[in-house]
Amino acid sequence: MKAAAMAVQVGIALTLVANSVQAAEPKPLAPKPSVADIVKESKAADWRALDLENTLYMDLPGGRVVIELAPAFAPNHARNIKALARESYFDGLAIIRSQDNFVVQWGDPDEQNPRPVKNAKEKLAAEFTAPMKNDTGFTRLKDVDGYAPQVGHSNGFPVGRDPKKGETWLAHCYAMVGVGRDNESDSGGGTALYVVTGQSPRHLDRNITVVGRVISGMPLLSTVPRGPAPMGFFDKPEMRIPIKTFRVAADLPELERSKFEVMRTDSSTYQKVVDAQRNRGGPWTKVAAGHIDLCHAPIPVREQK
Repeated sequence: MKAAAMAVQVGIALTLVANSVQAAEPKPLAPKPSVADIVKESKAADWRALDLENTLYMDLPGGRVVIELAPAFAPNHARNIKALARESYFDGLAIIRSQDNFVVQWGDPDEQNPRPVKNAKEKLAAEFTAPMKNDTGFTRLKDVDGYAPQVGHSNGFPVGRDPKKGETWLAHCYAMVGVGRDNESDSGGGTALYVVTGQSPRHLDRNITVVGRVISGMPLLSTVPRGPAPMGFFDKPEMRIPIKTFRVAADLPELERSKFEVMRTDSSTYQKVVDAQRNRGGPWTKVAAGHIDLCHAPIPVREQK
């Protein structure tokens, strides 16, 4: 009898748990416009063309990588990288490193006998942060961030800022481009560049000079096979991917230029894009996050017609 009574009690308990779980099922979310819907309904004024003087083309055997520089945050490095491009420094060099869930890096693979720099500078003082007064296009996200007192977007770039210190900086989000360096803060100048290809390494914020972001061509970089040597370096020359040319867009004839537009991150339409990711609607989504991470706020890019 005791065993039978216990079985009944267990059955009742399981029924209560099942009912509780069923009661906790979220209500279906109403459908909401997706990012694609918002982009489709956007107006011409919601977009801006790239500044040709601050756009770089890295042509690889598989296609073109388009990089937009952010001189408001790293003016000296942006200027120096353009000088390197104009002296054809990167032409014939290579992608030399692909570290899993981290970065892809390009530059000179020969550390013992590196290619000399002509008109550009080999090393520059670090530009880890910039004065907030330099950044006139900041639009703040309302979401809390663990790496900066404030985060948001400035003219198409993800940024952090500290109002108490009066500093702002570009964040290490996917597709952001940074300047490789050694231990010394002033040991880089742009001869070694990398792009973030994995989970956003925000711990690098304010420790490396970030100069811009890739706005087209990430599939050419994020799919590069991982290097077998420490930190993902390629230990055999045949593993490297050669750089055909590395140019400033303004220096090319119009017919050879890529034509892209970036959604203005100070526009109300972009705020709708952010909210569409923050509070996704149904039917697939069952629970809206109600929050968005800086590096997961998409910045739409489209090819000009």
